[in-house]
Parts: sequence; C-alpha cells; structure tokens
Amino acid sequence: MIEGAAVRVMGVDPGLTRCGVGVVEGAPGKRLHLVHVSVVRTAPDEDHALRLLGVETGIAAVMDELRPDAVAVERVFSQHNVRTVMGTAQAAGIAMLLAARRGLPVALHTPSEAKAAVTGNGRADKAQVTRMVTRLLSLETAPKPADAADALALAICHVWRGGAQRRLAHAQVSRVEEAARAERERLAARSRGGNVQ
Repeated sequence: MIEGAAVRVMGVDPGLTRCGVGVVEGAPGKRLHLVHVSVVRTAPDEDHALRLLGVETGIAAVMDELRPDAVAVERVFSQHNVRTVMGTAQAAGIAMLLAARRGLPVALHTPSEAKAAVTGNGRADKAQVTRMVTRLLSLETAPKPADAADALALAICHVWRGGAQRRLAHAQVSRVEEAARAERERLAARSRGGNVQ
C-alpha cells in the first residue's frame, strides 16, 4: 500500500445482540469518507449457534461487498457479566477469522484508543464519541445506535494510527530480511571454505 494513499478500513464493534459494522476510507491528515455503517442484530432468545451464524453472515456480506483493506476490531476486555463478555469475544473472533480467511490484516484497538483517536480523550462518553464521529465524517445525522458509531470510531482510529503501525511492521520486516540476508551470506561464505563467524 502506498504511504499516504487512502485506505478502506472496516471497524467492528463486536456483540452478539448488536454488532456494529462501519467502513471508512481515508488517510492520516486527509478527509475521511463514510462508506458504510450498519448493525448486525440477532435475537437474544435465538439458539446461540444460530446467533453466531447470523453475526458471521452479516459481517461476511459487508466484507465481500465493500472489500476493505484492513479490519479493526474492538479488543475485548473483562467485564463483570461473563455471559456478555463471552458473546462479545465470540463475535470478535468471528470478525477476525473472516478477515484472516480473506487475507486482510486485523488490528485490535481498545475502547480507550478509539475514543482518544476521535475525541482526544480516552474516557469520552458515548455521546461525545458519536458527536465527533458525526463531525469527522461530515454526516448530517448521527449514526445510531451507539454500536454503529463505535464501529466507525474503530475504523477512524485505524485509518489514523494504521499508517504508523504499517511503518513499524515494515521496519520490523526489513530488519528480519536484513538479518536473513546476512545469515545467508555468512553460510555461503562458510560453504565456500571461508571460516566466517
């Protein structure tokens, strides 16, 4: 991907009853564009496996139609309600698996990271996040429910922070490639009879 070029990021605010899905296009320092926002819903009284299938089907449909370059998923953290965190973690796992099957890079961002990226405050409330997402994407109406706005905040966070993450990953790959090249040269010299250490 060309540095500074627009990237299309799908944000996923995982949940079993409501799973926010937002797709944003942009680049650090450039205007952001809303591509898509929706909420995948499943009924709480439905069979658990069928609910997971519903989340999978909804996320897969958006991925296949809109073809994001990367997927940003909210990092699941421990909550008091174990049943809620289990469903959230399962929905997050589905999003990550779908991305991996399509060869898409996945980034996990904490709620605080996404809030800080869009509002400047990692402790911002949902209303502040929604207001800033609405403003940053130049929307006439706020995305609802909050799961939709949170998914867009995750996508925006990754658009803005992803450039730095890509540079760090590229630098890491370059160091590994350099070490591998040096090792190949050392082994080639050794096999030619030069006792290189």
